[in-house]
Amino acid sequence: MLQSVAVKGVANSRRYEQQEVAMLRGELEMLMVERDRLLRAAGAAAMFIAKLDTKTLPTNSYLEADVLAATINALPEETLVDALDHAHELADTVAS
Repeated sequence: MLQSVAVKGVANSRRYEQQEVAMLRGELEMLMVERDRLLRAAGAAAMFIAKLDTKTLPTNSYLEADVLAATINALPEETLVDALDHAHELADTVAS
């Protein structure tokens, strides 16, 4: 009887661990999708800032443009490269 209870306990423990792994896998997949979306947004913003003509920018937009440019410049180089790659892919898809 005692051995049967121990086996059930181990089985329940394994089932619990499998559920935890499945939940973590789902959370990781959601985070990767979110990262992809954020990279696309950052890349599009970087492309927008790069093409922005500051001479035609309304003066009441200077602060927002400066904050956006500073935020983009603060990204690690690898992240910015990934972001620009995602934005170029999106631009190619839209252009097609």
